[in-house]
This record gives sequence, structure tokens and C-alpha cells, in this order.
Amino acid sequence: MRLYVTIFALLLNCISQNSFAQQQTIDRTERVKDLATFGGVRTNQLLGYGIVVGLNGTGDGNVAATNQTIQSLLSRFGMTVDVNAINAKNTAAVMVTAEIPAFSKPGNKIDVTVSALGKATSLRGGSLLLTQLVGADRETYAIAQGNLAVGGLGITGNDGSKVTVNVPTVGRIAGGAFVERMVANPFETSTTFMLNLNVPDFTNAMRLADAVNKTFGKGTASAIDGTTVRVNAPKDLNGRVSFASALEELRVAKSLPPARVIVNSRTGTIVISDGVRVTPAAVTHGSLTVRIKENQNVTPQGPIIANNNVVVAPGGAPVVTPDSQITVDQQPARAFLFQSDIQLSSIVDAVNAVGASPSDLVAILEALKQAGALNAELIII
Repeated sequence: MRLYVTIFALLLNCISQNSFAQQQTIDRTERVKDLATFGGVRTNQLLGYGIVVGLNGTGDGNVAATNQTIQSLLSRFGMTVDVNAINAKNTAAVMVTAEIPAFSKPGNKIDVTVSALGKATSLRGGSLLLTQLVGADRETYAIAQGNLAVGGLGITGNDGSKVTVNVPTVGRIAGGAFVERMVANPFETSTTFMLNLNVPDFTNAMRLADAVNKTFGKGTASAIDGTTVRVNAPKDLNGRVSFASALEELRVAKSLPPARVIVNSRTGTIVISDGVRVTPAAVTHGSLTVRIKENQNVTPQGPIIANNNVVVAPGGAPVVTPDSQITVDQQPARAFLFQSDIQLSSIVDAVNAVGASPSDLVAILEALKQAGALNAELIII
């Protein structure tokens, strides 16, 4: 009966391994949208300087930049205020950041993040006043305004004690900005699409170009280098959108990544990519632990007493004698013999089976790399 159970377990193991191997073969194809991006079609970052009002005494206070901003703001409404008479305890100067997606049109809403710039301790309950968001070209692309949603909390007592939960000096306004200007992109005007691979690879670039040519016709795509594939785009704008949609869903047989071993020396995490091999090598690794314990023996020196309990001489200082104990604990060296063309995962399993620590495994991998026996790139982070 035990023999049948063992045979059945082996069959299940073989079936699961074959299924896993078939799944690996199927999953080697990826969509173009997961493998590359269209050149020039991306989000753009926006930045603005604004004022948050309505704070409950958690603002900047007497900060010169904030007071000057308030004075400039009020002057737009015909008011003349002395900057020295302003106390911005309910106001905070902030930086406003946002990202405008590709193809955003005027009137679309985008989210904004508001961060305190001065001495404000909390932005909870504040409202952002009208703020222009500019791009790298200093042109205004969006206008932001609204009430902040702050996830943090900060409380300060009269005795100076403070309790802070998360970050109360950063808030967010969902849909708090309206797009005012489109960002130019080459999708409508360019005669070609530039597909930029997320990870540069010459094999993937050639396979992507071949897959496009096989689907849409010879000469449609050409690989420029290991990162970019140029694809001829239709002249009609409607046809260009449908062509880009079909191009995104096209599946490409992705090549295997380079053989790499990533080691996190702080946590002991080791990631091994496929294709890592080790040439014949023998490794001996052991550990030596030296412990030194320092003790001090104190011998008191009492007074010298003669007959009739008469002190002849006073006692001296206690005598301190150092006592050092040194113990050496040397573990027996572990010997590993690696055969030809063995997978590194088998090596790691063998090293872990004998109870080696992560630092031991890192030392073994470094030694194998220095000896030229590790056919992979070793990256230690």
C-alpha cells in the first residue's frame, strides 16, 4: 500500500511539474502595451505655488514669505495692508503638484497634492485658493482650488507635548484642478509611432518588429536600436486610433532576461533569474567565533593590626587583578562540490539544507563570481 501511495505522489509531482512547464511556455508572450510605450504619449508634471486658508491656528504665523503673499493677494482686491501687521496663523504657503495625463482636454479634472512650505503644523480643515499650475515651459496648463482632505493629525499641548499621526502637512484634492490647455504630443502629427521598450533588449526589439510586420504587413515596423521600434502610422486619424489599439493588443514572444542574481545583504533576500548556471567548482566554507570575557578580581587590603588591637599601619588600596577568558568556537568547514552546468537554485537549496545563514550564502556567491564559476551578473543591494 505504501508503495502505491509513493508512486501516486510521484505521478502527481510529475504532472504538476509538466503543467507548470507548459504554463511557463504559454506565459512567455506579452502584450505590446505591457512590453513598450508609445513615444511622446505620457503624463506631464505640473507645479504651482498657492495659499491655504481657514486653518485653526496651525498656519505659518509670522513668516515673511507668507505675509508677503497675503499682502499681494489682498492688493488685487484694492486693499492696502501693512505686511508687518499680518499674522498668518490661519494661513499656510503651499506647493501644489499634479500630473496631467496624455490627451487631456480643457475642462477635464485632475487630482492635486498640496504640501506645506513654511511653519504650518497641519493643513486639516484648510481650503486652497485659486492656484495656477504650470509645466516645465512655464505655461499654465491647469487651475486648482478646493477643500483639502488631510489624512494626518497633529495636536500640541500647552506644556509642549505633541502627538502626530501620519503627515498632517500634506493634503489632497480629488478632481481639484481643471485642465486649461492641451499638452502637445506627436500622436496626431507624426507619420510614425515610436515604441519604446520598458526594458532595453535587442532580441525583444527584433521580435516586436517581426510580430508587427507579420500581422500588418512587411515593412510596417523596423527596430532602430535595443529600445525603440519604429512603426509606420496610418494617415487617417480615425484609422490611427484603431491601428494603435490593435497594436497594443498584439502579443510578442518575450526573450528570457539576462542571468542575474540579486542579493539583499541586509535582509538576506536572494532572487535568481532563469538561466543562471555554475561551472564545476568546490567551495569550503566555515565559521570562526571568538568570545572574550573580561573579569576583574578585587582583593581588599585591610589595616595592619598589632597586639592589643592597636593599628600599626592603615590599610592600602584594593588590589585589582584582571581576569580574561577567551573561548574560540570554530564550526567544522562545510565542503560543497558543484558539478558541471548545475542550476544555481539547486546550489542554494543544498547550502540552505546544511543550515547556512544568509551571510554565508552571500559569501559563497561572491567567491563563485570571483572564481569565474558563476555564469551570471551578481548584484548586491
